[in-house]
Amino acid sequence: MAIWKTTPTLELLNGSRGGGLPNHLGIETLEIGDDFIVMRMPVDTRTHQPYGILHGGASCVLAETLGSVAGSFCVDLEKKIVVGLEINANHISSVRSGYVVGTVRPIHVGRSTHVWDIQIKTEDGKLVCVSRLTLAVIDRP
Repeated sequence: MAIWKTTPTLELLNGSRGGGLPNHLGIETLEIGDDFIVMRMPVDTRTHQPYGILHGGASCVLAETLGSVAGSFCVDLEKKIVVGLEINANHISSVRSGYVVGTVRPIHVGRSTHVWDIQIKTEDGKLVCVSRLTLAVIDRP
C-alpha cells in the first residue's frame, strides 16, 4: 500500500531540478515504489573530499534530499511542508568513483514528525553510509 498523499513520478522529480545543492551535485531519481524512493549521486570532483574519496557531507546531502523529498509527498503540500530537524550518518566504507545509490524508507510518518531510514550503497551493492533523518512537519508559511 502506497504511503504517498501525492504520487511522486520520475518525470516530476527529475524534471523539477531547479538550482540548489542537489542539482549542483548531480543527484537524480532512479526509482519510486509504494514506500521508497531511490536516487543516485556521482562520486567525482563535486563530491570528493581532499583525499579523493566521497565526502561524508555529500552523503548527508543525498540522505537529506531523499528524506525530504519522500516526506514532502507524505503531507498535504497546500497546507504543510517538511524541514530537516536532525540527521545522523554512519560512514561505513569509502568510494572513489562511479555513483552511490541511496534508498529511503519510512520508519515513522506522523502528523508532526517523520523519521526516515536511508541506506547509501555503491552501484554493486556495497554499503557506504547508513543515515536517519528526522523531519518536522510544519504549516506552510
